[in-house]
Amino acid sequence: MTKPDPSVIVTKSLAAEVEHIRQPGYPVHAHFVNRWSSRSFASRPVEEEVLFTVLEAARWAPSSGNGQPWRFVVARTQAERERFQTFILPGNRGWSDHAPALILLISYNLNAKGEPSGSHAFDAGTAWGTIAAQAALLGLNTRALGGFDREAARQALGIPVEYDLHAVIALGYRGDPSSLPDSLRERDIPTGRLPLNELVHNGVFGAQE
Repeated sequence: MTKPDPSVIVTKSLAAEVEHIRQPGYPVHAHFVNRWSSRSFASRPVEEEVLFTVLEAARWAPSSGNGQPWRFVVARTQAERERFQTFILPGNRGWSDHAPALILLISYNLNAKGEPSGSHAFDAGTAWGTIAAQAALLGLNTRALGGFDREAARQALGIPVEYDLHAVIALGYRGDPSSLPDSLRERDIPTGRLPLNELVHNGVFGAQE
């Protein structure tokens, strides 16, 4: 049996900003550990080719029965971003207003038979994870926010009831944390994760190592 290539699976090249906070318990690629969601964004616009490369990656995310329920409403112009700002809650506006691109992630909530889908939200989450991973590979920053008025967003963007609204994804290049409000600046750091022995249950729920 062919052994995995150690250069692919072994953690290496952890960024200095995460190294003292994030140490994986098992060998994984450093990309997964280095990626984190900052609230600071530079004013530099996201090039169209780069944006669509990120969305192209999400297009290839796995989905139940290949249903591909995800859809992306993208705001890049000033007018488009101002429309998004009408339904993003004030607590998030202090940082999300600076993101050069905003993406509302929604998903079609019916299956091929026209019945309620039990997997559309799960599949949409996979698309978000793919966006975050591909963006980081391109040197971009992403942060998803759930603090927005969904009904107001539905009305503002003309979204039919057959689509559920999940998150607004801020996308752009990492900025200087000093641009953030004082209340957010000290929180704009990589966060740790629970250890696997608190997350993995062997055979039945509650059976942990």
